[in-house]
Amino acid sequence: MKKGRLEIACFNLESARIAQENGADRVELCDNMKEGGTTPDFEITKAVRDILFIDLNVMIRPRGGNFVYSDFEFEQMKIEIEQFKKLKVDGFVFGILKEDGSLNKEQNAELVALANPLPCTFHRAFDGIKNKFQTLESLIECGFITILTSGVETNVVEGIDALATLAEKAKDRITIMPGGGLRSTNIGVLKEKTKAVFYHSSAITDSSEIANGNEVKALKANL
Repeated sequence: MKKGRLEIACFNLESARIAQENGADRVELCDNMKEGGTTPDFEITKAVRDILFIDLNVMIRPRGGNFVYSDFEFEQMKIEIEQFKKLKVDGFVFGILKEDGSLNKEQNAELVALANPLPCTFHRAFDGIKNKFQTLESLIECGFITILTSGVETNVVEGIDALATLAEKAKDRITIMPGGGLRSTNIGVLKEKTKAVFYHSSAITDSSEIANGNEVKALKANL
């Protein structure tokens, strides 16, 4: 089986350093852990970019809460993508839904086009969508290269069957990246069942917002 790759969600400079030093393949940088991640501060992102030689993806999410955005918030997302591109980040992470909980295909496609040539990941807004298989096809059409998902459940263990089916349907057209409650204790069974190539975890094991270096190492070792 192909060796998996590991993305660590980081909420500060220290976590990004720990992730890199302990074998992570990529950092997803965001702010506001309690909100599930929002757009990080520009200056912190600049500092993180300066210390990383591994890939750096940046979340574009103007606030916590739902994934339905006002015209003003959508414009803000566009401006942020243009600003972060100047920092030579490696990709973006975002997701926009409609009021009825379905995918806002037009707005997502517009952001993907704006981010080009940098790749985009559709984040866990996916886990609030009812028709996951139809949405999978729509996200491929939008130009996303990755979907971060727990399998439309509260965590990857509960969503393991859906993750396996999504990965099978996705084939080589888009990467299904399991994330949400992913730990070194369950990553082995996730890999065996889903055959996914990229995995996502914060590697935070206590009440702090700092990644645990030993957990990063253990996650990587189980891939």
